[in-house]
Amino acid sequence: MISRTRYVALVAAVLASVLVAAVALPAIAASAGEPVDLEMITRIRQEGFRDSKVMETLSELTDRIGPRLTGSPNMKKANDWTKEQLEKWGLVNAHLESWPFGRGWSEEFAYVRMTSPDQAMLIAAPEAWTPSTNGVVRGKPIKVKLETKEDLEKYRGKLAGQIVMLGDMREVKPHEEAEMQRYDDKRLGEIYLYQGGRREYTPPNREEMMRRFAFRRELNKFLIQEKPAAIIKPSRGDGGTLFVASGGSYKKDDTTTPSIPSFEMDIEHYGRIARLLDRGVPVELELESRAKFYDDDANAYNTIAEIPGTDKKDEVVMLGGHLDSWHGGTGATDNAAGCAVAMEAVRILKALGVKPRRTIRIALWGGEEEGLLGSRAYVKDHLASRPEPKQEDGMPSYMRRPQGPLTLKPEWSKISAYFNFDNGGGKIRGIYAQDNAAARPIFEAWLEPFHDLGANTVSLRSTGGTDHLAFDGVGVPGFQFIQDPLEYMSRTHHSNMDVYERLQKDDMTQASVIMAAFVYEAAMRDGMMPRKPLPADTEVIRADEKLATPVAETKKPAKSVKPAAKKEKQ
Repeated sequence: MISRTRYVALVAAVLASVLVAAVALPAIAASAGEPVDLEMITRIRQEGFRDSKVMETLSELTDRIGPRLTGSPNMKKANDWTKEQLEKWGLVNAHLESWPFGRGWSEEFAYVRMTSPDQAMLIAAPEAWTPSTNGVVRGKPIKVKLETKEDLEKYRGKLAGQIVMLGDMREVKPHEEAEMQRYDDKRLGEIYLYQGGRREYTPPNREEMMRRFAFRRELNKFLIQEKPAAIIKPSRGDGGTLFVASGGSYKKDDTTTPSIPSFEMDIEHYGRIARLLDRGVPVELELESRAKFYDDDANAYNTIAEIPGTDKKDEVVMLGGHLDSWHGGTGATDNAAGCAVAMEAVRILKALGVKPRRTIRIALWGGEEEGLLGSRAYVKDHLASRPEPKQEDGMPSYMRRPQGPLTLKPEWSKISAYFNFDNGGGKIRGIYAQDNAAARPIFEAWLEPFHDLGANTVSLRSTGGTDHLAFDGVGVPGFQFIQDPLEYMSRTHHSNMDVYERLQKDDMTQASVIMAAFVYEAAMRDGMMPRKPLPADTEVIRADEKLATPVAETKKPAKSVKPAAKKEKQ
């Protein structure tokens, strides 16, 4: 047994040697050969946790500005404020980039109440881009089910001027346990496991989508001909939560979408009316909606700003989220959270006086909710484009498989990576590598200093449903973080409960710190982020011979590579 005196002396000697080594060596750690600047990580953590401004940013976007429907005055306020705030923090080249959209819309006043056989205010909200009622509408509602062509024929000529309750009542079950969920080790392990390229977000079967769109066209024609006074639909939420989105068209001259005042109603209130009607009890409703359309500016906007790079300033690392939201709540978890996290990340880096090698560019997108419109417009204008797909079958272009040649622009080779935050208000638990195997060891090294914060999973799975897809779809590395789900899909996603109170301060602070670290490391590493090869059958057109990065680094070359014909500058 070693003596106490000798033990203390031995410990002191070991500590002294460790301190000497720490002074002699830079604060850089390496995992799988990927260097990590631990000194800077420490500084980012200190600034992010001790002097965070993320909740102030969130309050500004949600409490003061409010819901930010694409094309609305509130969305423009958000564009202007974020640009000004980023400038105040010291970012440069802050500006708004426009892209063609359509009409703006906002709700000014709306209510629905039952006047017989009882009097009651009913929880309901108008759908976006639906018109005002012709003053106060009073009448006896009619409940209909319109799911087949036979249903349309059954009610043809019977709905003009009616208040239409559209849809059957569904079963409402009690909530047996708390809605808020965090990923445990078992679920994170499942996310880690690759599943044959299947996305975390799986869209409906293509044939089923085609069937739905075909019937939707028939239903729209039917409603345009019938001209009901108003439509009321049951919300998929319960307990006063409405999931409300669009019921009209943001395209001014669209003649294929009905222009009918439409409401989403709380399922319990919808059920009361439905049961009375099913029993043959006369019901009378009173409702009004006052909405305003905006045709003065057909453009929508993305907010862009930069921290300039140094020796690699012509290369760019991007980060962002979407600034637009639906109108039922104040767009807190979807997606003021992502914008505030991205803004806080660049604020942290500016506060630390970081001089990145690559330029860091933040982008706050518009039009995500209508089909990733803002990010797709940015990619089309700056990076790469394909011919616009035909829409003869009514399917939106963002749901179509990419077709036609891919024209690469000079900036395509200069974007190292884009990091996105848009899965609610939960903290970061890892990142989806989007089938990019070469990115996994890099991300694992970057996450290692944040294991104590619960972030340790790098999944090769691809995830969808948000703006990183615009980049990934043209071969530019685009990534979305893995986040705790909390109550995102059950309570806040596109609902009237998507408000500031559903945000978690600790989660937002943690996410901001990790976002700042990822962006910093990507901006400082010697090489750009590795890229996946484009599919072998992709026809590639180079818009400029100055492209520096190979199109595909695989044994199977792209189908053809040819110079672009001379065109006017877009």
